[in-house]
Amino acid sequence: MTINQEDQQLATAGEITTILVRNCGLNAEAAAATPTASLEELGMDSLALLELHAVVADRYQVQLPEESRQLSIGAIADLIDRKSGQVDPPGHTENSVEIAAPLRLVWEITNDVTRWTRLFTEYQSVELLEQNGYTVLFRLTLFPDENGIAWSWVSQRTMDPERYEVNAHRVETGPFEYMRIHWRYEEVPGGTRMTWVQDFAMRPTAPVNNAQMTERINTNSRIQMDVIRDRIEQIARERAVETPTGVGRD
Repeated sequence: MTINQEDQQLATAGEITTILVRNCGLNAEAAAATPTASLEELGMDSLALLELHAVVADRYQVQLPEESRQLSIGAIADLIDRKSGQVDPPGHTENSVEIAAPLRLVWEITNDVTRWTRLFTEYQSVELLEQNGYTVLFRLTLFPDENGIAWSWVSQRTMDPERYEVNAHRVETGPFEYMRIHWRYEEVPGGTRMTWVQDFAMRPTAPVNNAQMTERINTNSRIQMDVIRDRIEQIARERAVETPTGVGRD
């Protein structure tokens, strides 16, 4: 299993590059070849800058200046760190696991929320409340914690089967100010890489702060990804036995 975790520094040049590549159309090779180039020199137009500003404001709670187009990626990361006076910045986690199973199978199993009690170890029940195309509204209930409390909340999840991506958020946020989740899947040699990204902030009244919840989510993600990997790989082996090579051929 391979787990990738974002640096705990508030903002890094790598994180800003990732945002620009994913959200703004930046050419990653050009950025790597000219690390001191400004965003304008890298071809980022006004629409790309607006998207960057929106993502930075959402993730880091920092407003970038209009003249940010004249800054390099590294300078923008430094600016975010300087402008943020927060002791407890918003939480952000990114974890990945490689599963020895076909992409389509991993997608099919992990996006069927009705089977999550058989896929994860932490969910006591899943109640499907509403489904509209690729968007589902559902209630998750955890097994009781050490105090006997069974935490429960409603989430909404929208799947994009063409891009193999999922966006979700908690509708009932509980101790969170907000919780947004992004899953993505990609084919790799020998199987599928599944990545979970979570952006969130805790309420002032929550029993833990953003940094503590970040540690909890990263720890739990490792555990659940191990379980999911093992269970999907078992299903893949069983299906391979049920459909031996050559069956159905002339």
